Amino acid sequence: MTALTLSTSAAPNLRADAIVIGVAKAAQGPVVAPGAEAVDKAYGGKLAGVLETLGASGAEGEVTKLPAPSGFKTPLLVAVGLGAAPEKNGEYDAEALRRAAGAAARALTGTKKAGFALPLADSGDAGAIAEGALLGAYSFDAYKDNGKNGKNAKNGKAPLAEVVLLGGKPRDKAQKAAVERAVAVAEELNRARDLINTPPNDLDPEAFAAVAQTAGKEHGLKVQVLDEKALAKGGYGGILGVGAGSASAPRLVKLSYTSSKAKKHLALVGKGITYDSGGISLKPAGHNETMKCDMSGAAAVFAAVVAAARLGLEVNVTAWLALAENMPSGSATRPGDVLRMYSGKTVEVLNTDAEGRLVLADALWAASQEKPDAIVDVATLTGAMVLALGNRTFGVMANDDAFRSAVVEAAEEVGEESWPMPLPEHLRKGMDSPVADIANMGERMGGGLVAGLFLREFVGEGITWAHLDIAGPAFNEGGPFGYTPKGGTGSAVRTLVRLAELTAAGDLG
Repeated sequence: MTALTLSTSAAPNLRADAIVIGVAKAAQGPVVAPGAEAVDKAYGGKLAGVLETLGASGAEGEVTKLPAPSGFKTPLLVAVGLGAAPEKNGEYDAEALRRAAGAAARALTGTKKAGFALPLADSGDAGAIAEGALLGAYSFDAYKDNGKNGKNAKNGKAPLAEVVLLGGKPRDKAQKAAVERAVAVAEELNRARDLINTPPNDLDPEAFAAVAQTAGKEHGLKVQVLDEKALAKGGYGGILGVGAGSASAPRLVKLSYTSSKAKKHLALVGKGITYDSGGISLKPAGHNETMKCDMSGAAAVFAAVVAAARLGLEVNVTAWLALAENMPSGSATRPGDVLRMYSGKTVEVLNTDAEGRLVLADALWAASQEKPDAIVDVATLTGAMVLALGNRTFGVMANDDAFRSAVVEAAEEVGEESWPMPLPEHLRKGMDSPVADIANMGERMGGGLVAGLFLREFVGEGITWAHLDIAGPAFNEGGPFGYTPKGGTGSAVRTLVRLAELTAAGDLG
């Protein structure tokens, strides 16, 4: 993990490999952002003009490299775009700082130490820059030829090793706390990314459960793992039904973080399909290659509960990981089979590729038995949500409008894109079954909303619940941008942590 410190050192005096500054886009051309005054002075106040000559505009994520001025103890200057400049005396948005820091960290792969002289007015800015830099420096190299050396086989360069936040105040309690929070959240989010990127032959349900057990011991979490025998004895028909076709048996993992000062209990439920072939309803060619990411929801709730423990939040947080591998075989669940769920309800399986809702249904009912104040589930659930919202935005559904709004606001606050979605009652009828209490499929149009309605059936009466469908942003198949890498992204982790913080503070219901 990239090291990170606050420093009062001036940019010209820092011994490092590079200095990062911000440049914004204005009507008259690029403008140098606050934090880079000493650098601009070294250029005689003409740094903006130099950057414009080199083609810089200040557009978001744009990176321009040039030699550092004479007298600096660093050889390289990296100017990163912040996007549109704020109005006079305005402050830069936290997400703009986060993305700029991430883009700069990625551009400095192979560098040992860099000073970040981005706009840093308060603890919020310090936290945003720290988080962006740590997330942007992420690299998954475990399977590369020289991965043991922490290097990228493609370019032979290791991730940026050390970040120094210039303009920071190491003795300022608020800034120090903001940076410590950023480190904890970023490290756990990057752990989620590692899990998502791990090939499915090395991360089956049993292996995922083992990772959770190890983390539980490290961070003081209580961990309970239900194997296939315990699941059968308990009547978890949904999880067992999905895992029936695989040689790797399913698991239900419960991780509990408790605080002696907690007044609220937040339950998190994650879909953990470690590989999704579609089962008997086999996915078509071209749709299987990234299906190792179908456990992104479980990775997110796992990372969030560990982060809550590391931050010592005054709230009880329980994470439920519903883990199974969905494979076709002679023992696999067939379309037309009826499963008896943990809740006692029966489900007619019309499509075995609608498996995520089946494992979530059992976990939601299990979470409901503890009567938490709220349940939030996270899942790469439907292609329909990707069609509706694209690859960077997750949908939010809930059985309470105020809670749905609170989740969307929390996501916006931490820089994750989300959108409130409805649960139209007329779509429920499409899941009526002639042989069971409900079918796992309904109307094709509005499929993401149908899935949400299905899940609602397995939430205990009177419990506030929200469903996050992260099918779009969970796995980035395109090029990296900002602090988002190619591959697993860790979508929803920051939103969940923020929800836990709001619950602890009594600001969430």
